[in-house]
Amino acid sequence: MGITDFYKHNSSEKVPEDTVDNVSALSSDKEAAVVQLDQNKKNIGYVSATFLMLNRMLGAGVFSTGSTIFSLSGSVGTSLMMWFAGTIIAFSGLLVYMELGSALPRNGGEKNYLEYIYKKPKFLVTAMYASYVFFLGWASGNSIVTGEFILNAAGKEVTQWNSRGIGIAVITFSFLINGLHVKSGLFVANILGTFKVAIVLLITVTGWVALGGGIHSKYFEPTHNFNDAFKGESPSGFGIVNALYNVIWSYVGYSNANYALGEIKNPAKVLKVAAPTAFIFLAIIYMFVNIAYFAVVPTEDILTSKRILAATFFKYAFGDTAEKAASVFVALSAWGNVMSVIFSQGRIIQSLGREGSLPFSRFFATSRPFNSPFVGLFQHWVVCVITIVAPPPGDAYNFILNLISYPLNVVNTVIAAGLLYVHWQKYKGLREWNPPLKATVPVIIFFFLSSLYLIVAPYIPPVHGQKVYNSLPYWIHAVVTWGIFGVGFAYWLVWVKILPRIGGYSLVVKEVLGEDGFWRNKIYKISNDGSDSEITVQDEDLVDEDPTKPKYI
Repeated sequence: MGITDFYKHNSSEKVPEDTVDNVSALSSDKEAAVVQLDQNKKNIGYVSATFLMLNRMLGAGVFSTGSTIFSLSGSVGTSLMMWFAGTIIAFSGLLVYMELGSALPRNGGEKNYLEYIYKKPKFLVTAMYASYVFFLGWASGNSIVTGEFILNAAGKEVTQWNSRGIGIAVITFSFLINGLHVKSGLFVANILGTFKVAIVLLITVTGWVALGGGIHSKYFEPTHNFNDAFKGESPSGFGIVNALYNVIWSYVGYSNANYALGEIKNPAKVLKVAAPTAFIFLAIIYMFVNIAYFAVVPTEDILTSKRILAATFFKYAFGDTAEKAASVFVALSAWGNVMSVIFSQGRIIQSLGREGSLPFSRFFATSRPFNSPFVGLFQHWVVCVITIVAPPPGDAYNFILNLISYPLNVVNTVIAAGLLYVHWQKYKGLREWNPPLKATVPVIIFFFLSSLYLIVAPYIPPVHGQKVYNSLPYWIHAVVTWGIFGVGFAYWLVWVKILPRIGGYSLVVKEVLGEDGFWRNKIYKISNDGSDSEITVQDEDLVDEDPTKPKYI
């Protein structure tokens, strides 16, 4: 989720005369794939959009997942093939999101697309999405990685509890600095973002030097890992799917620009250039980084390095001091990702509150007491702390990674299926759909089938001693995911069906145009014998901010 997505001035909202009841504008019986464009100032161009994606994708994944991917793949060559396959799946997803983003160029990302495609049952997709966002600790995984690299830099043994303790401290500091002073949080996040770019470029160049025989440290010896690259066991179905999960984890955020399309100048043209540029650049860097790992670190040490593979790499390439320094830089990189993720997730919670799709909406919508989404940030902090602490020792990081990746694949599958349905409707003449950017039907089908495979395959039991967790069942993240969506369904039943029937009212969604120039949905309660005049009263009741202060939402 992009920082720029929600960092903008806000003021009271108004319901214009041309308000419509859905996310899209409708034309007679045929649905047109168009929306009323935001009327705000457009501040994001080609360069900013590119870095918006790069900064979100480039987290701790490439530094911490290489060992796991190699152990699941069985050989050096297969490991690199897993990176290539995961990259292709993620790229097909990028093309799908580019098509949807060019057709619906507003802030909000997949929520807009789901609500545009799945209008019935009314509000069901909104409730499910709210549950998906509310209960996932997106920032927790990189918080743990930060702790592990800090301990490695200090020369302390990494245990699951001391790394969790530091992880909680990291997420707590990130919550407080973003909640108490927004500009300070942005400044720290931007500074930390520079470290990860420097680290991956340094690893890449070092790998080239190693392959050329230019490293002469006391630990380094030529690894010969590429002489028989496919030597080893063939991966099982279980190994393939879990390796792909780890690869795709490293690309989470490829659709980040879609969350800020309302702020992009000429979004279709910018998206056409910025999205593939950021993705392809990072895909090449990721492949070079993994080649560098195999060029410098013996496979035995890759297997045992776990999530501190990057630190082990620098030890072999430059010595003990470099290992500690690299651990600090990677920790700062992971912390930067935590800062950006919690920044965005807090604002998504606040946005859902302002829309009216969460219980106690006014509580989550407020910017009090620090003129920031403090409540939304606090909610995400609570979920992250629970997610860090709850799994048994030894399983925390892998559980978090899978608990983020699995529901993301569920969402991707539903979006791809919905886009295929849109194309089928267009083919039948039931819908107008002419987006400036097109993924093409074969790409959409490939992304749908790949995402569907990643939903089904985790139920394949592990073989040959492979395992996802030390103590937890291998299927636990899938079951928890369906539980989260089940909570969303139960909430929908209560929110949309039971309470309105008891209270004698209906829920109505209206598009409202804020004075900041952004269109957004807002959900109102209308009594069964009432009228739209109740909307104005409810708008006035929701104004609880100090109008003299700028709003950082």
